[in-house]
Amino acid sequence: MREKIKKQKPLVPVGKTGAKSYLKRYWQLYALLALPIIYLIVFKYAPMIYIQIAFKKYSIVKSVWEMPLAKKYGFEYFIKAFSNNDFRYALRNTLTLNLLDLLIGFPAPIIFALILNELCFKKFKRVVQTIAYMPHFLSWVIIYSLALQLFAPNAGLVNMIIKNLGGEAIPFLNDAKHWIGTYIGFGVWQNFGWGSIVYLASIAGINPELYEAAAVDGAGRFRKMWHITLPGIKPTIVVLLIMNLGNILGSSFDRPFAFQNNLVMKVADVISTYVYRVGIRGLQFSLTTAVGLFQSLVGVFFLLMANWISRKLGERGIW
Repeated sequence: MREKIKKQKPLVPVGKTGAKSYLKRYWQLYALLALPIIYLIVFKYAPMIYIQIAFKKYSIVKSVWEMPLAKKYGFEYFIKAFSNNDFRYALRNTLTLNLLDLLIGFPAPIIFALILNELCFKKFKRVVQTIAYMPHFLSWVIIYSLALQLFAPNAGLVNMIIKNLGGEAIPFLNDAKHWIGTYIGFGVWQNFGWGSIVYLASIAGINPELYEAAAVDGAGRFRKMWHITLPGIKPTIVVLLIMNLGNILGSSFDRPFAFQNNLVMKVADVISTYVYRVGIRGLQFSLTTAVGLFQSLVGVFFLLMANWISRKLGERGIW
């Protein structure tokens, strides 16, 4: 006898009646999704209309549609930016500082998460986690105040100790090379504890039977970490690395602005502070809009390239 095979009903109904019943059933989800979509449209997509300012001569009395097109087919301010020495210095400094942040700051939370995962005493682990998270909640103004108290050339605690031991004061905040080390060091200190949360959550999702099997085979802690923990969090590492590469030409404003001083401006001036100084204070809105647009396009390029390379290498990527 032939068995009758019942056709399965589609999970999502088709047609007008089906769409209405589907929306009637799941309208709460779409209602929750409405607020984020409205936020993105109002605060992210609608302001993109003013990208036109990069290609036009800015006038405070005219709307963006009435402003005349800039010279050289609208690329006048892009050419002006790249011919400006201050912008080239800011571009170089942004790339240098972000690459150092990536090379030194990106592995730090991974290493910290691996170390925390190996701690046996839960109470001690929680205390260490809390202490490591705390700097994330401090503003860069407060962090620079701490840096000034510790590393000031004459009155800083560290230099006072060095002088008392017979050494010479180190210009942590006044010399270009030392300033870069101080800047990167404080960046790692502020973010490594908070950044480890994602990796700890990823480690918690690894099947514990893998560790038990490795222990039966005689693997030690380092072997378990190398062959189980790191491969287990590899997809998370790849995704976060791609996101960081997308921000390789971006930079926050508060951190470099707080650490800047006249003695280190050649290495401390980045694109965000250049835009503030030239665009807001200097009222050159078309020029700095062109700089911001260039910065965004390069960031998107790096993001797409990193995601494409990760997919080619067999990783999941962002999409």
